[in-house]
Amino acid sequence: MRRIREDSKKMHMNTKTNKIVFWTSTGLLSLMMLMSASMYFFKNEMVASTFEALGYPVYIIYPLAIAKILGVVAIITNKSKILKHWAYAGFFFDFVLALFAHIAVNDGEFMPVLVAIVLLFISYSFECKVRGCK
Repeated sequence: MRRIREDSKKMHMNTKTNKIVFWTSTGLLSLMMLMSASMYFFKNEMVASTFEALGYPVYIIYPLAIAKILGVVAIITNKSKILKHWAYAGFFFDFVLALFAHIAVNDGEFMPVLVAIVLLFISYSFECKVRGCK
């Protein structure tokens, strides 16, 4: 009987720890995406010069900002499993392309992208443990 109680406590602790890890990583990732999107809207000239330096066209700034906001909404609300997975995939491709662009131009600004990739992987891997996958 004592062993069952101990196992139950460990399981509860793991569930609680999983939730903390998931929501912390997802919250930080969402914050990064929302800050990025707000910069795309409110500091457009600075972002446009950065995009040009990285070799990206400036006309994708506003659509990318909107996509980031919609991706955060899809992940946080968890209303549609398909949209949520597309949001994770979209963020992954955005981060990978940004990482290689920063490495290619050798501007030394790749660390925030690496942090975002790590947060993305943590959030995605703990999402099934917390919300359950079907």
